Amino acid sequence: MAKDSNPFGDVTKMIEQFKLPGVDMSAIVEARRKDIEALVKANKAAYEAMQAMAHKQTEMLTQAMQDIQSAVKEAATTKGVLPDPKKQAEMARNAWKKTLGDMKDLAEMARKSQADAMAGLTARASQSLQEIKKMMQPK
Repeated sequence: MAKDSNPFGDVTKMIEQFKLPGVDMSAIVEARRKDIEALVKANKAAYEAMQAMAHKQTEMLTQAMQDIQSAVKEAATTKGVLPDPKKQAEMARNAWKKTLGDMKDLAEMARKSQADAMAGLTARASQSLQEIKKMMQPK
């Protein structure tokens, strides 16, 4: 078991050995740590969104299969009788509407997850730029 749970501890010590005048090495290491944390957070959000989309697709497939089973059972009970064209058209229309709605939901889930991930990365990039500006100012 490691004494130090900070994965950057050894790197920080190693980098701080190389003292450069006017350069705060610990600030540079801290900034890179924040960059990595932002990437980890964005990847976690993307993974969770992928799981949610897979779950939604599973729900969609399950519902579609249940609808198909119901239609087949109904057709089997009407032996020798032609199915009602109006009823078939209505079922097809409802299935189409549901499919479009599900596609819209999936697209919105994807859009939102990408926007959330990019917002976090953009915020970190802005912070990083400010940190760099601050480090470049003479003391």
